[in-house]
Amino acid sequence: MGRIHKLIAATLCLLCFKSFTVDKCAAEAQDIELEAESVDVEKLYENDYDPMKSRIAPKAVPARQVASQSYYISPQRLEQIRAELLYPYFDTDQFRGSGDLQTNINSNNAQLHKNLGFLLPFFGFGFNYTIISLHGHLSFSDGMDYFPAPPLKFPNINWPKENDPSFIAPFYSRCKIGTIGEGESDLKESGVYFRLERDLPGRMDQFGVELRERLKWDIREAMIGAESFIPKHTIIATWKNVTFAGGLPQAIKTTNTFQAVITTDEVRTFAMFNYGYMGWTTHTEAGGDTLTGQGGVPAFVGFNAGNGTRAFQYIPYSQDMRIRDLPWKGWANDKPGRHVFRIDEKVYSGNCFDDESVYKSAPLIFAPESANMMGGILVNVTGPCFTPDKRIMCRFDTQEVVGRYVGPNRAVCVMPRVYAAGYIDLAISIDGGQYAWKGRFYVETPVLAPEMVWFHDLSFHDLYPEKLRIRWDKFNLTMNENAKVSISLWGYKETTLNPDLVFIDQISPEGGINNNGDYTIDVANFRGKDSGDYLRQFEVGFLHITLQGAENQNLLGISPILWSRPMPIGWYFADQWKRFYGADWAAQKCNAWYEKDTKMRYFANEIPMCPCLLDQAQGDKGRFLPDYECDKEGNAACYYHRGASMCFRSGTANIDGAGQQCCYDIEGKLMMTSDNMWGGNPSRVHNLGLVPWNEQSKVPSLSHWYHDKLPFYTCCLWQDASSDGCAYYRFERRASQDCVGYQPPGAAAVFGDPHFFTFDNLTYTFNGKGEYVLVRSDDERHKIDIQGRFEAVEENMYGSARATVLTAVAAKENSSVPVEVRIRQPYAQWRYRLDVIVDYQPVYFDSHNRRVQNFKGVTVYTPANILNQSHVIIMFSSGAGVEIVENQRHMSARVYLPITFVNHTRGLFGNWSFEHNDDLMLPDASFSVMTDVNNLELLHDNFGMLWNVDDKYHPDKGRSLFFHENDRSSNFYYDATFRPVFFSKPPLPINITSFNSTDIEQTCGTSYQCYYDYAVTLNRQYGTYAKYYFDDIVNIRSKNLRTVISCGNLPVPQNGRKSSFEFTVGTIVKIDCDPGYVLVGEDRRYCWPNGEWSWTSFGAAECVPESVYFAQQGASIFGYVMAAIIPLLCCLLCFCCYQKKTGAKPNPKWNTAKKPSEKTSPITKIEDRPINPKVERTTNVTKPAFTDNFESDSGRGSNHGSKKPSPTSETSQNGSSKSHKSSVIDSSWDSSNSDKDSPLPPNDFPALPPKQSKRRYDGVYYTNEPLKNRPNVSFEKDVLDLDMPPKATVSNSVAV
Repeated sequence: MGRIHKLIAATLCLLCFKSFTVDKCAAEAQDIELEAESVDVEKLYENDYDPMKSRIAPKAVPARQVASQSYYISPQRLEQIRAELLYPYFDTDQFRGSGDLQTNINSNNAQLHKNLGFLLPFFGFGFNYTIISLHGHLSFSDGMDYFPAPPLKFPNINWPKENDPSFIAPFYSRCKIGTIGEGESDLKESGVYFRLERDLPGRMDQFGVELRERLKWDIREAMIGAESFIPKHTIIATWKNVTFAGGLPQAIKTTNTFQAVITTDEVRTFAMFNYGYMGWTTHTEAGGDTLTGQGGVPAFVGFNAGNGTRAFQYIPYSQDMRIRDLPWKGWANDKPGRHVFRIDEKVYSGNCFDDESVYKSAPLIFAPESANMMGGILVNVTGPCFTPDKRIMCRFDTQEVVGRYVGPNRAVCVMPRVYAAGYIDLAISIDGGQYAWKGRFYVETPVLAPEMVWFHDLSFHDLYPEKLRIRWDKFNLTMNENAKVSISLWGYKETTLNPDLVFIDQISPEGGINNNGDYTIDVANFRGKDSGDYLRQFEVGFLHITLQGAENQNLLGISPILWSRPMPIGWYFADQWKRFYGADWAAQKCNAWYEKDTKMRYFANEIPMCPCLLDQAQGDKGRFLPDYECDKEGNAACYYHRGASMCFRSGTANIDGAGQQCCYDIEGKLMMTSDNMWGGNPSRVHNLGLVPWNEQSKVPSLSHWYHDKLPFYTCCLWQDASSDGCAYYRFERRASQDCVGYQPPGAAAVFGDPHFFTFDNLTYTFNGKGEYVLVRSDDERHKIDIQGRFEAVEENMYGSARATVLTAVAAKENSSVPVEVRIRQPYAQWRYRLDVIVDYQPVYFDSHNRRVQNFKGVTVYTPANILNQSHVIIMFSSGAGVEIVENQRHMSARVYLPITFVNHTRGLFGNWSFEHNDDLMLPDASFSVMTDVNNLELLHDNFGMLWNVDDKYHPDKGRSLFFHENDRSSNFYYDATFRPVFFSKPPLPINITSFNSTDIEQTCGTSYQCYYDYAVTLNRQYGTYAKYYFDDIVNIRSKNLRTVISCGNLPVPQNGRKSSFEFTVGTIVKIDCDPGYVLVGEDRRYCWPNGEWSWTSFGAAECVPESVYFAQQGASIFGYVMAAIIPLLCCLLCFCCYQKKTGAKPNPKWNTAKKPSEKTSPITKIEDRPINPKVERTTNVTKPAFTDNFESDSGRGSNHGSKKPSPTSETSQNGSSKSHKSSVIDSSWDSSNSDKDSPLPPNDFPALPPKQSKRRYDGVYYTNEPLKNRPNVSFEKDVLDLDMPPKATVSNSVAV
């Protein structure tokens, strides 16, 4: 229509045609005016064009923008454009088109499809398109087949039988386009507007820059936790002058104008609802009045995720008569009528409520959602509407602090120091009322919390560093960089029941320093100080940074507090310790700790035993998790365990609060403190502490530092590694435990369609539909329930696949909170692959400090290298663990149980007894009558289906642990009539041609699980992942959970070293000593198959200093020599004494020959002699010729009283001499032992005095046994002279 025609039409409207309304005529006149303006549209762009107010859309952005032409927005201009409630929308453009107005949307065509060109995260899903509807919403899937009857209920409980659309609804009701009302200043045409702006960070044009800055600051100030948000893409959808369907013709003037602004950075998404005018609430089909649109069930306001998942209804306005309050409620950005939400993963409201009844459906929103236990963090809260004159109180657990007013929908509280770990309650009270507004706040331990103050290097561990450079994020204190901050040192110790946290000294200058995030401490300034005896007792502490004079430094008048992590403070006190305690102060402190620690309870025998190998530690999912201080996938510094590739800690504290630590070298072998001081150490106090957390030895992180980490400094790092104190620490008080006696856990798994691998290696297939017991143990020692949910496989090209898959796992032990892990919908896996629900609340693990989270009785974590939440491990206090893994929507669950669960398990994973024959145990503890697991139908009916659970408690099966949302129950998933494929090797459909059984066999090999899944689903991916998960559990059991025989720790001698730190069977260890030392003892040891080291043949190995060794060797040689000389000297001394005592002297005639003329004295017969105990006789033993005078030891001579010389030899005829033979006849001599008639030697045998009967000169003749080494001498038989006088003189010849 040309301009002339429009003028004529307008004139006719006003003058003649009564059927035209005044509003219609005004619209026609508006069009004429707009067309007149379009004549000079270029001039408008060049002169006073304001894109935030004009009806003309800005020009299209050129493909390539020049930086020199970048638009700069002033603070005044930003404030001006932010004052408007509605974001700009246009009903014309430079081409004289309709601008943003969607002219194709009308009562006959209510919706229009729009491609976005980017990923829009919404309610867990991710979409790249949207559908704008006349009925007040933006949807992301097909709408419902019919407009549901009010009240609307989302999600649709009849899904998947009926559609459950995903949508954003500022006002979901049946609408039609109305007309401009009387008195409206905005003359843009009525209808639905849609505008899409992309890539805002790179925009340099005026509209792009202004829109980006306006969105950025509106979102940042309206939504807590969005302080760093930068919008990347945005959608502006406006419904202008829409009325309700079914109304009378004159109701067309009763209209609503509202707007939805959706903006995202493709990770976070925010929705802003701006309500300009609300004239009606309800369409007629919902009970609304046909003229006013009031009454009945008002419109739905909120969000629906779709696909039967989740929904958020904006209470108290949605489908409530209070919906009329939307234009003057919300108070986002201090504007009535603006309501802001965060909607990417779950929906958070950034709006305030003055109706306290809302707190039950709209929980308290706060940011940050977690903080360091030490406190000092500013926590922004949104929930109730605040006013400056009301008293705001915040309660963290049990500690109350006063809050500060920021705006109607925001207050701020400074978190106090809260000795706790894990989730606590954060509640708000207004003017002394009840703490009705509550939320769950996560308290991080000081070691795991993000570093708010950190050191530039590691010199703070040293005793005498010159400088210490520290850093902090300056904006965590204030945006004012010129503000002054104060840095101080605080100390921590535990000497009484209540731990002490005490101010020690001011580190920064008295006037403070600028808040520039960087400061260097000159340690020399603190040397020479005297802090006093009390403060010198502190050895561990923190750096503390706060604003100096906070009331003048920021708008809030309060200051946050930034704490460093716990650290040794020897750099501050070392000089004082040396001056006041002496040079051996470190040894004194170590000894004091040793004395104290020895008096405390012994804990090392009550913590889990370390696995022998790294593979075993990685496989023991129920007892050990990666150490936050030494994790090759996270913090790989390993400062306290140098040379380690990875360390593990016990996931939960034992009943006394202790924990275990196991470290492994680059070869995967267990490191021991007996080998070097960098091995793992058992902990008297676990990092998580123990309830109640506010007592000594129970404070999270701090008690662990005080009792377990600090002694490592005083005993080892601040002394020599070979010192006695370090030996106490390494070998006695914090000695690594070897793996002798370690028992790997048992493992079972479920995967595929679904296939089961029991603890006793039984494999079978069961395709139940519903929720079933995987493991149940219910006795006095163990109480645990682990359940799985199985749902139907997606249909293939031929219809139903007649199989099920694992979609969720739930577990609970004793009094722990329940934990559920479920697979997400396909379109909801853009960020997280799995949902984790703990105590019926969703939790997320996408930040490093929240990777490990602790709850009552259970620890849940994801590996450090997993960023999409596709791998979740659940650890219970008993050592039981559950591992859930997802790959391409294929889920597997593995259960790990310690050896104490043997013969205590039931369920689909069987009875763990090391015998698979009893695995098919029924809930009543009887055994299934069927024994053939290949008969899938009997297995299904007589075993598997009997383990189904529902919401009602059963004494043998328990009750369902799953969180049933949206009015569902366990029966929603259960289908007793479902009949899966019962063939172990299912036949393929006749008409399939894309592959055959041979192709399946080539893919699956011998895996029947793979063949079954491939053939049933007709999807190769199902088969390959079934094979992958089956191979995975087999490899885990054979490698990670194998039993390793260990010989235990082989101690290395002090100042020595081993050739190997291994301790498994076949290991040969050679021991050497350091230079300057000599090895004494066994130098090689062998680890035998019986788990024992070879015995030491030469004594235990010992490294002795060379000086000591040579001294010992000299002493040994001297000892050997003396051992030989001293007996000889003693013998010689005795002989001399004997000679002196008997008076015997050498006879010069011993060597003279007997004269032939001399006669031998006659001898009497033996029988005629008196019997004496000892009688000497001379034998013919050849001896050197000698003579001697003999005198008895009685001092008396012979019977003649004189010494008589006696010849000792006689000269033979040829001149040779014969030696006389001498012998001794004992009184017990038996004549039968000799020939009576044999002549006796021709010697004189005097009768000895009676007193001489006890003397004998050799003591070997009482038994008549021959002498050892007796010379082989033949005795001559001489004729006895029987006429020898009875009393003859004794010969001087003596038997020597």
